[in-house]
Amino acid sequence: MQGTVDGFSYGVVTPVVAYLMACLGGALGLRCTTRSLLVAQSWRPGWLALGSAAIGSGIWTMHFIAMMGFTVKEVPIHYDKATTFASLAVAIVMVGIGIFIVGYRGATGTALFTGGTITGLGVASMHYLGMAGMRLRGTLQYNTLTVSASVVIAVVAACAALWAAAQVRGFLWSLGASLVMGLAVTGMHYTGMAALSVHLHGSTALPPGDSPAELLAPMMIGPLAFLLLAGVVVMFDPLMVMGKADTRAHLSARRPPYPVPRSGDRAVPRSGDRRPPRIGRRPPSRPGRRSPQKR
Repeated sequence: MQGTVDGFSYGVVTPVVAYLMACLGGALGLRCTTRSLLVAQSWRPGWLALGSAAIGSGIWTMHFIAMMGFTVKEVPIHYDKATTFASLAVAIVMVGIGIFIVGYRGATGTALFTGGTITGLGVASMHYLGMAGMRLRGTLQYNTLTVSASVVIAVVAACAALWAAAQVRGFLWSLGASLVMGLAVTGMHYTGMAALSVHLHGSTALPPGDSPAELLAPMMIGPLAFLLLAGVVVMFDPLMVMGKADTRAHLSARRPPYPVPRSGDRAVPRSGDRRPPRIGRRPPSRPGRRSPQKR
């Protein structure tokens, strides 16, 4: 017997809130990735790790907010907490691998393709592992072609987002990239949900269980608190809200205050060096030595 699947039991509320959470996590993560390109080597891992956790938490929270609106009318749905939190760990780790590749290799084609592919596969793995955490009296079945399309959407969105983050073009650039990333990740989620059908087992006369909102809301307190904390860190960092001109000024301030001599050029004296004698001027006579008399 096929179950009646409804992914919008709360109307447009859950899709809109899920999209906003994906945008929030993407914005924080991409700005942290951009920030990591402007700091010393010792600070870079911290910013990249914060960005990875922000994107992973944002995507995971988006997924389960959207799942609050998912119901199968004939049976109640429960969630296994271990599998649910394992999907969060998978999202953070795999997104982190992709972000670290781009953070250290730069926006090269190979780095963007490799990092974007790993990040996109992490997003898709989080989605389907989270779906595997559902417990109901039935079997989840997927359409292979639609699942493949959802994975492609996730990979393309991740490559585009990492490319945008590596451009270091200011806050508005990263904000636009996060909106596109949120749209793509939410689209990936609902594309994957469109591939789902539920085949029910045996009798469906089960006592009603807790609603998905009652089950999932307590689990999301931690990731939501982390996103708020990451937002505070981003807001109080001065370089987070810089525009393109300010970023250039910051980069120029890190350059040496003297011109670097090139091969073939005359050496430029630095501060503290002895000044060379001026051409055409007699060197000063040493004390105790008579200058030669004219004849």
